[in-house]
Amino acid sequence: MEKQSSSNPASRQRLDKWLFFTRLMKSRSLAQKAIEAGHVIINDERVKQSSFQLKAGDVLVLSLERRDVIARVLLPGVRRGPYEEARLLYEDLTPTEPREKLSAFDQATREAGAGRPTKKERRETDRLKPGFNPRDD
Repeated sequence: MEKQSSSNPASRQRLDKWLFFTRLMKSRSLAQKAIEAGHVIINDERVKQSSFQLKAGDVLVLSLERRDVIARVLLPGVRRGPYEEARLLYEDLTPTEPREKLSAFDQATREAGAGRPTKKERRETDRLKPGFNPRDD
């Protein structure tokens, strides 16, 4: 009697190792912390164990600081290789939102109060300080 390929240990991999091999996380320890914090959902179930065994076809939702990544597992990883190699381990299902195209004028202008003060704004601030003498400028 032959074993099915899904029960083959090589077809499954620890979640923290897979996240590290796919370059979705910078290190295994960071992957473990994210998993234990509940930032990983696999097949609509929250996973809190780094040792969870992933298999091909699993859909993973990873909540990162600035975005959520949705990926389908294609292959288990063997090593943490270059990006081109890591990209073959999963299919990115994250919906892409069209970015709003800003005109050159909108890119060059800043909101009032954002960034460094202008010379005029700095002088106005200096006038509020006690002991301000305009002739010292």
